[in-house]
Amino acid sequence: MALSQSAQNTVALVGACLASLMFGLEISSVPVILPTLEKVLHCDFHGLQWIMNAYTIACTTVLMATGTLADRYGRKRVFMAATLAFGVTSLLCGLAEGASMLIAMRFLQGLAGGAMFTCVVAILSHQFQDGRERGRAFSTWGVISGIGLGFGPIIGSTLATLASWQWVFLIHVPLTLLTLMSANIGIRESRDPHAKTIDGAGIVTLTLGVFGLTYLITQGAELGQATTLGLAALTVVSLAAFLIVEKTRQHPMFDFSVFRIRAFSGAILGCIGMNVCYWPFMIYLPIYFKAGLGLDSRSVGLLLLAYTIPFLVMPPLADRLLRAWGPRLTIPLGMAVMGTGFLLMRLGSGLEHANWLTVLPGAFVAGVGLGLTSTPVTNTTTGSVPSNRAGMASGIDISARLVTLAINIAVMGLILVQGTRSFLSGTFAAALDDSQQKALAAAAAAGDLGALPQAFPALDTLDPSGAGVHAALVRGFGLVMLYGGLSAWLLAALSFVVFGPRRVLEVEVAAREATL
Repeated sequence: MALSQSAQNTVALVGACLASLMFGLEISSVPVILPTLEKVLHCDFHGLQWIMNAYTIACTTVLMATGTLADRYGRKRVFMAATLAFGVTSLLCGLAEGASMLIAMRFLQGLAGGAMFTCVVAILSHQFQDGRERGRAFSTWGVISGIGLGFGPIIGSTLATLASWQWVFLIHVPLTLLTLMSANIGIRESRDPHAKTIDGAGIVTLTLGVFGLTYLITQGAELGQATTLGLAALTVVSLAAFLIVEKTRQHPMFDFSVFRIRAFSGAILGCIGMNVCYWPFMIYLPIYFKAGLGLDSRSVGLLLLAYTIPFLVMPPLADRLLRAWGPRLTIPLGMAVMGTGFLLMRLGSGLEHANWLTVLPGAFVAGVGLGLTSTPVTNTTTGSVPSNRAGMASGIDISARLVTLAINIAVMGLILVQGTRSFLSGTFAAALDDSQQKALAAAAAAGDLGALPQAFPALDTLDPSGAGVHAALVRGFGLVMLYGGLSAWLLAALSFVVFGPRRVLEVEVAAREATL
C-alpha cells in the first residue's frame, strides 16, 4: 500500500535522522576510548590525533564530490550507497588489530560518512519544501543528531566497559540496516538536471591542501627544515590551485558565487565557529577530565553529558529564535554564548582547587551555545540558495565544518603540547634538555600521567608526586580553552557584520522565493 506524502516524509526523516545519529556517534563516542586505544594499540599522542583526523580529513575529500554526484545521479541513490559503505567500513574499524590499520579504516569510514551526511542535508531540504515544515524537520533532525553527539561519550564508555572498544564501531552495523530500510521506503529521489561532471582537479587540490596543512601542524616539529618547507610550499600551491580551479571552471563543485548571498556567508561563519572551538575540544576534553581532574572513565562519560546534552535540547528553541529574530541575531548569539562557555571553563580550570564543579558551568554554557548555533546554521545555508543547488550548498556547509574541525584538532593539540612544554621548561629546564621536554609534554598531553615515570625515569627524582607535570598539563589546557573562547567571540562578531542589515536579508529571501 502506497504511503501518503506525510507518512513518506516521516519515514524519510527517520532514515535521515538515523544516518545523522550514526555520524554523531562516530564523532563523540570515539574520543572517550582514546585513552584505551593508547594502551591497547600502543598509540602515541600524534597517533590518537590521527585516529580522529583520518576520519575528518577523509570526509572533506568527498563532500563536494558527493554534492555534485547527488545533484546529478540522485540524492537517494548516492545516500543509499554511502550508508551501505559506512556500515561496511565501521565493521572493518571494529576488526582492526593495530593503530595503523585503524587509522586506514577510519579514513575509509570518513569517506563514507562524509558522503552520507552531505546527502542527508540535501535530502531534507528537498523533501520538505515549505519553510515551516523544513524548520520542524531540521529541528527534529537536530534533536536526533544531538542524541548521537550528546550521548556518544556515555554510549562509547559503556560499550567499551561492558563489551570492548571494538563495539564503538560495530554498533553501526545494525543501525545501517535500519537506516537503509527507512530510506528505501520514505526518501523521494531528487536531482539537479543542470548538474555537470565531477570536478576532479578541485577535489585533488583541496584534499592535498587540507592534508598538508594538518600534517604540518601535527608533525611539523618532527620534520627536518627542508621537508617542512617543501610540504609548506606544496600546501600553499595546492590551496592556491584550488581557488584558481574553482574560479575558472564553468561548473565548479565549489561555487564561490553563493558567498555573495549574505545569509549564506554569515551562516558559513557559524559552521566555522562551531568547529574552531566546540567540536575539536571534544577530542581533548576527556583527557582533561581524566588526567587534569583525576576522574575515572565512568565519571568522564557522565560529565561529558553536561557538555553535549544542551545540544540535544536546544534545537527547538533555536528554531523558534530563528523564525522570530532571523539568522543575523540567532547565529552570532549562539557563537557568543559558546565562546563564553569556553572562557568560563578557562576560569574554572585555573582556580586553586579546581574540580569538576568549577568546570561544569562553562561546559554546560558552551553546549547551550552550540545548540543555538547548529540547526539555524544548517537551515540557513540550505534555505538561502535555490533548492536545485541544495547538494552544492550542503557540500560547502559540511566542508566548512570538517575542514575547520580537522585543522583545529591539530591546532588545539599543538597549543596543548606547546603550552604544557612552556610550563615544563620553567620547572625542569636544568634537568631535561629541549627534546626531552618536548617528548614529556607530548606524552603528558596523551593523558596517561601514571605511565610517565616509567618512560621518563628522571621524574622519580625531579617530580616524585607528579604535581609539576600535572600543573603544566592543566595550564596547557587553559590555553586551549582561551583559544576556543576568543575564536568563537571573534567569529560571532564577524558573522554579525557579514549578515548585514535585516532589510538586506529580507531582499535576499524575497529574491530566492521568486525563483522557486
